[in-house]
Amino acid sequence: MKADLSKYKQEWYKEDTAKGIFPGPVVTISRELGCPAKTIACMLANELNLIRSNKAKSHSWKWISKEILHESAKELDVDCDQIEHVFHYKNRNALEDLLMAQSKNYYKSDLKIRTTIAKVIRDIANTGNAIIVGRGGVAITRDIPKSLHIMLEAPMEWRAVRTASKHDMTLEQARNYAQSVDKKRKQFRDYFQGKGNDYTRFDIKFNCMTLETETIVKIIIAALKTRQFI
Repeated sequence: MKADLSKYKQEWYKEDTAKGIFPGPVVTISRELGCPAKTIACMLANELNLIRSNKAKSHSWKWISKEILHESAKELDVDCDQIEHVFHYKNRNALEDLLMAQSKNYYKSDLKIRTTIAKVIRDIANTGNAIIVGRGGVAITRDIPKSLHIMLEAPMEWRAVRTASKHDMTLEQARNYAQSVDKKRKQFRDYFQGKGNDYTRFDIKFNCMTLETETIVKIIIAALKTRQFI
């Protein structure tokens, strides 16, 4: 089943260009737990829109995260709570699948949900001027020439302190939680790119412990300018 999705994904760019659609520019931001991805995405969008206002007309840059859940639910014609488990990197077991299939008129399998997530992300990328936070964005948009893929990381202890403060945990609980979420996020990316496939390596990795968010944003913008995406 994964192979079928992978094959479908490989045909996306070919099909887009045949239709006269040239996706991008798009930036994806992946992160280890505790790194400020949403703060950076928001700041980046604001800075890019300031640059855009001084150039030829084009639509505004936007950063996308939770909106992917709502658009995927809309595409599937279900309530958000019926597919939210996938966004929390959880899988239904066989019994849950059976009970859901019997009790829900609009039951959707996890495969269908993930395929729809990929389609929604791809549609967003096709419009261009998009910053996609998480959700396997790097794997789903890697074939787009006008794409830049960012990874935010930091030492575990630094992330544990931030996570413990945010979620009212002990440091040990925060470490365990971070390790669990990091593993699930990688598994989610692996689902779309194929386990062991290094085709979707990131373009730039940032250490969030040593670099200020403003510095990270400036470097991303410089990279976009250098590659003539903006």
